[in-house]
Amino acid sequence: MLRLAVIALLLANAGYYAWSQGLLKDWGFAPEVQAEPQRMNQQIRPETLQILRVNPSKTSSSSSSSSSPPPSPSTPGTATASADVASSAASSPPPADTAECLQAGVFDERQADALRTAAANLPPGSWLLEPTPIPGRWMVYMGRFEDLETLDRKRAELRARKVDHDRAGGTLEYGLSLGRFSSKEAAERELANLGNKGVRTARVIQERPESPGFTLRLPAVTDALRPQFDALRSAMAGKTLRNCA
Repeated sequence: MLRLAVIALLLANAGYYAWSQGLLKDWGFAPEVQAEPQRMNQQIRPETLQILRVNPSKTSSSSSSSSSPPPSPSTPGTATASADVASSAASSPPPADTAECLQAGVFDERQADALRTAAANLPPGSWLLEPTPIPGRWMVYMGRFEDLETLDRKRAELRARKVDHDRAGGTLEYGLSLGRFSSKEAAERELANLGNKGVRTARVIQERPESPGFTLRLPAVTDALRPQFDALRSAMAGKTLRNCA
């Protein structure tokens, strides 16, 4: 029974294969042909057919230009508003002149008197001299020597000990400065350090006592006022103006 079923299945498969491949067409058994060759015969001059490529950029440019609406003509109200804006911009005042604060110093009393004279014709409140005391100065001093020969011998001894020094200057000649300091305590500490290097004849003196001083301040310098301050420069003793701290 199984053998008959297998034989029947094989015969059925063989028959389907022969039918699908058109082997039984002569006996009237064949699948329906789906091709339509008659359409090829209906073509009109197929050799003139051309395939054209489309440029995407030109296509998008054309579509965007065609889709953008034409500019609308300005109405009288719009033109009037534009004219008002232009007139307002033309009549608006220029920006205010920016003022800056400048200062110079410190000046001693004699220099401050010269500045007061030079500033006599300036607008009130455009300048002022602020008290700024000049601190005293202390020196580790060696001298006063009798002559330059003794001075040069002491300088050679200090160079051999690698001690920095320079000429004391002024009324302290012939003498040597081994350092200048803003306080007596700092000068005495340096003297002790020099003692460790073998310096024995130096001492601490006050080179300059504390004295009154002044700072020139120009609180609001504008371009309009700047030429008027030129008169102060000759009395500033070589000092320059800088921005206020």
